[in-house]
Amino acid sequence: MLRDALLIAGKDLRLELRSRVALNQVLPFALLVLVLFAFALDPDRGLLARATPGLYWVAVLFSALLALQRSLSVESADGNRDALRLSGLDPAGIFLGKVLAVATQLAVLEVLLGVGVAVLYTTRITGWVLLAVTCVVATASIAAAGTLFGVVAAGLRVRETLLPLLLLPVLAPVLIGATRAFEAALAGSPSEGWPWVGLMGVFASLYIVAGVFGFGPLLEES
Repeated sequence: MLRDALLIAGKDLRLELRSRVALNQVLPFALLVLVLFAFALDPDRGLLARATPGLYWVAVLFSALLALQRSLSVESADGNRDALRLSGLDPAGIFLGKVLAVATQLAVLEVLLGVGVAVLYTTRITGWVLLAVTCVVATASIAAAGTLFGVVAAGLRVRETLLPLLLLPVLAPVLIGATRAFEAALAGSPSEGWPWVGLMGVFASLYIVAGVFGFGPLLEES
């Protein structure tokens, strides 16, 4: 399973490096979202500082939707989904590979967005350990849930609009937890953020376990 996961993740990441979709489309979109937020809230710098954690994760979420749509479109073209079914690869490995590829892209994006937040919002970054762990857990949750629900929507013509409708309610607890954990870290009270990280860890575990066991049947039906 792990060998198949690394194989799928390597394939997806090589495709992204060659196409540069994440670099040319997703990253500029995410930075544009941050800039628009900065202009909208600039008259009230205090409000902008307080809203920084939420604005950061909204930008991550919008970018994740683009990355997930890209991951789905790669398998939808030229019968690639049928090739996956016939490849003999472990479905759980395919799922974990997809999750790893999307999570890697999001991790790079989150680092760059963090730099953008520090520059545009003049935010003082504190609580590095809590911030890093929050990003890891939230990224795993977004990638796992997005990959799982992506295969549900993959076989439908309206998959581009259906995926956000399916995914946003599921990820709401994760985004709330990530925002609260970031608020605690930036406020200098990380002890208040760790319970939120634990909550996100529960949801991340649920999404990953559901994907490991459910991705194969969903792939066959899509």
